[in-house]
Amino acid sequence: MRGRTLISSFFLFFFILSPPIFAQEVLSPTEIVKRSDDLMRGNSTTGIYTMEILTPNWQRKLELHVDSVGRDQVFIRILSPAKEAGIGTLRIKNEMWNYLPQVEKVIKIPPSMMMQSWMGSDFANDDLVKESSVVHDYTHQIVETINIDGHEVHKIEFIPKPKAAVVWGRLFRWVRKDDFVPLQEEFYSEKGKLIKVLKYSDIGTVSNRLIPKVWTMTSMIKPGHQTVIRLVDVQYDLSLDPNIFTLSYLQKIP
Repeated sequence: MRGRTLISSFFLFFFILSPPIFAQEVLSPTEIVKRSDDLMRGNSTTGIYTMEILTPNWQRKLELHVDSVGRDQVFIRILSPAKEAGIGTLRIKNEMWNYLPQVEKVIKIPPSMMMQSWMGSDFANDDLVKESSVVHDYTHQIVETINIDGHEVHKIEFIPKPKAAVVWGRLFRWVRKDDFVPLQEEFYSEKGKLIKVLKYSDIGTVSNRLIPKVWTMTSMIKPGHQTVIRLVDVQYDLSLDPNIFTLSYLQKIP
């Protein structure tokens, strides 16, 4: 009897000190979206990307240098080809500008132009600089959970909040449950029409995180139109010079 009491006391003591290994953190759909968004953004990013624009009639490839800090500051400079080299895009909070070096002119981008194509690609101005916040401007709900390549994946629906200044009527995003890696996004108009699909691939380690290194945007309304962004040499969470995110730097030719 005394031996059984000692054994029971041992297991009770072990259970109190060691939480059950099967306990899992329960996250809301909004928290899942935030963690996925934070994964892709980091505290900051800096480095080289390529953008390949494909259409039935022509194609071209841009090399870009991109800097960003959090959700409020983004800077993009085209490095090549020579014809577009020096063109820059800057966003600070809710304001956005383009710089055209050939005419030495800064153009303020109004909210009405956020849906317009960036440099003829299938990415709109809003897609590239994320003027709207997928975390704060939408409500979120998980509509289904499926298995993809051995991972549980949440399909999350985004519905714009009543007063949010957003360009899409509805979004869907597929996010892996275990590591918050996004796999796909769908963009719908206010009338419910599917406009384009963004697929993420080539998942690998970049700096200190596991993220997709190829982003492919395919138009659903323009047959044969597709844009592919590739991370070439990108680093996360470095300390960036705040002068990068200024109009004077935007006009500075590399």
